[in-house]
Amino acid sequence: MLKLAPDTRIFMAVAPIDMRRSFDGLCAAVQEVLDQNPLDGHLFLFRGKRADRVKALIWDRNGLAIWYN
Repeated sequence: MLKLAPDTRIFMAVAPIDMRRSFDGLCAAVQEVLDQNPLDGHLFLFRGKRADRVKALIWDRNGLAIWYN
């Protein structure tokens, strides 16, 4: 279960993204596509081309975390 702070905003990229991207690639997408800072503590969601997979990127107290489902 993912517990978010009350002031956490959730951003979702509407265009599909290459699901092979890792930390650097997803951070670049957050900055370029969503025009946000990936280190602000918000949750960023990305979908794959077939729209059957989702990657989530968030900054927590210990660093960046990626969830993939």
